[in-house]
Amino acid sequence: MIIVHHLNNSRSQRVLWLLEELGLDYEVKRYERDPKTMLAPDTLRQVHPLGKSPVITDGDLTIAESGAIVEYLVDRYGTGRLAPGRGGESRLKYTYFLHYAEGSAMPPLLLKLVFDRIEKGPMPFFVKPIAKAIAGRAKSTFIEPQIKRHLEYLESELAQRPWFAGDEFSAADIQMSFPLEAAAARGGLDARYPKLQAFLERIHQRPAYRKALERGGEYGLLS
Repeated sequence: MIIVHHLNNSRSQRVLWLLEELGLDYEVKRYERDPKTMLAPDTLRQVHPLGKSPVITDGDLTIAESGAIVEYLVDRYGTGRLAPGRGGESRLKYTYFLHYAEGSAMPPLLLKLVFDRIEKGPMPFFVKPIAKAIAGRAKSTFIEPQIKRHLEYLESELAQRPWFAGDEFSAADIQMSFPLEAAAARGGLDARYPKLQAFLERIHQRPAYRKALERGGEYGLLS
């Protein structure tokens, strides 16, 4: 039995969605973030030394990292589904976006989250103006322009085809969902990017996506 070690409001929601798309049986073991730090509980370190989510166990195997989990599940259980055939351009796009999602798209979004919290977080009154000025400068000169560049790039990609790897929905779209939902929640993905908004609307209507939300519980990126 596949067990998904599921942290609320996290990347592991993608894993639940993929399992639903593949029609696989699985068990969800839930973990809750610390309400003050928003970090995963220490109990996740009993599953994987880094204590991060997502992590799955499948028999004797323990697999971490979203991209590695997606590749493992599609390769082992996909039977040709959710991945283009090897050797063509669609397969190259598929592999690229599996890695791009976390390697390139997420870092500036995470930086924005950190600097947003610096601006809004509690601190001594005499430090706050300096911290806000530094955070604001970092966002306006580097972080937000980087996010804008990525969103423009992704908008141009979906102007060429309906899904990230080609004409057919694939696991690359599942992998790309998290950075795009994060961008819609806090990174400036709005009406300026109609192709990306349409992509999010389409995936949110998929029955497997909705079923995964039922299994995973509250998903704060959508609120």
